[in-house]
Amino acid sequence: MRKHSLILSVAAALFALSTACKKENAIVNDRSLTAGPIHSCGDSTISGVITSNLFLDSCKVYKLSGIVYVSNNATLTISKGALVQGIKGAPGGTLVITRGAKLVAAGTQYSPILFTSDQATPASGDWGGIVLLGKANINQGDSALVEGIGGTPPASAYYGGTVTNDNSGVLTYVRIEYAGYELSTDNELNGLTLAGVGSGTTLNHVEVYKSKDDAFEFFGGSVNATHLIAIDPLDDMFDFDNGFSGSIDYALGVSDPNRADKSQSNGIESDNLASGDSTKSPFTKAVLNHFTIIGQPSLAAASITNGQPSGTGRYGRAAHFRRSSRFDVRNSIFMGFLTGISLDGALGNTPCAYFRGLSALADTNLVHAYNTPTGPFTIEGTSACLTSSTFYSRATAQNFGYTFTAPNTGINLVSPFGRTAAGYFPAASSFARTYAAGAFTYGGADWTAGFGRFDL
Repeated sequence: MRKHSLILSVAAALFALSTACKKENAIVNDRSLTAGPIHSCGDSTISGVITSNLFLDSCKVYKLSGIVYVSNNATLTISKGALVQGIKGAPGGTLVITRGAKLVAAGTQYSPILFTSDQATPASGDWGGIVLLGKANINQGDSALVEGIGGTPPASAYYGGTVTNDNSGVLTYVRIEYAGYELSTDNELNGLTLAGVGSGTTLNHVEVYKSKDDAFEFFGGSVNATHLIAIDPLDDMFDFDNGFSGSIDYALGVSDPNRADKSQSNGIESDNLASGDSTKSPFTKAVLNHFTIIGQPSLAAASITNGQPSGTGRYGRAAHFRRSSRFDVRNSIFMGFLTGISLDGALGNTPCAYFRGLSALADTNLVHAYNTPTGPFTIEGTSACLTSSTFYSRATAQNFGYTFTAPNTGINLVSPFGRTAAGYFPAASSFARTYAAGAFTYGGADWTAGFGRFDL
């Protein structure tokens, strides 16, 4: 085995989540409130299309009525510490930033910005979440209609273009809760949708909690992100499609123990195109570094086929690379799914499309799965050349795979299924600390402190 030090995604940083937000300690329905007015200047309801610059102060509670669009190259600026609520009910409070417009939501560690439901007892899917539409490259021409917005919208819901460094604004120290409104059957919005978003956009320290679809979905674009947290999405934690080519450094995903999607709930799902066309470029290739993906604590829990809310929900894979998408995954931990990292040759893929020009990379990952891996990777489908490829041979030698009944055996985080901030930290005896024997960097002191807690 080649000697590398394993650089964990969020381990030591997550320890600091036990320190609550210092702005205030208010509790609403047993949930810590880490954003909202320090002094009140009246609430405000926003609806329709915003066509000129608008500033939202932290002294108000702002409510989104229906789908709210920011258009005409306008900028919506939201003060640190602000509280924005989506009003439950058709079509669900939603914020859409159209191409050319910007959202500047720059919270801070101790004054984060909170987007949540307007309900006293909130639930997943109460409102629609945040949608950023940009002008960066996609593999569907220079324009595509974003998923989740139907009918005839009053402002453009298209995304894509040729501006790689397009700037859709700033999201820092933002928490998005209970989003994912279902506009129609199987047509849900995500917690945070990034469609054609360019590398000029700033995206870091963002948490999505209890989304009814994916936590984060990237449709094409080239935005780079750091320090993302996906807690209890119904569907996937991180989803990449349509030619996404950005990088994400330091991320945590935690699977919901009480519900799973009928389409299977994955840690990571990656497609090039839904059609499986392996010739469309730019190719989806997410560059993922320092990820921690946590599934279910037992084989029985990971094997359910009757999960709520549909009654047919199932857990899927820790990471599912399919439909000719490429990937680069390093320095990461995956555990608690039936399948670890899946290389799927089915769904019409050209054999070995993943590996053209050795465009797929994986290095220094610890991968647990209950059932399938003989190494850290699982081959699905009929692409016979996968197992003999240069990539596969090399990657198998540079990563560790486990099939222990107890998923944390060998990797040995403190308590990955215990729902405490310190639980994602590697124990003193953890292989995650000593893998390949070297210096270890755990990602910074307390980048998540501004979230206060996970609402776990």
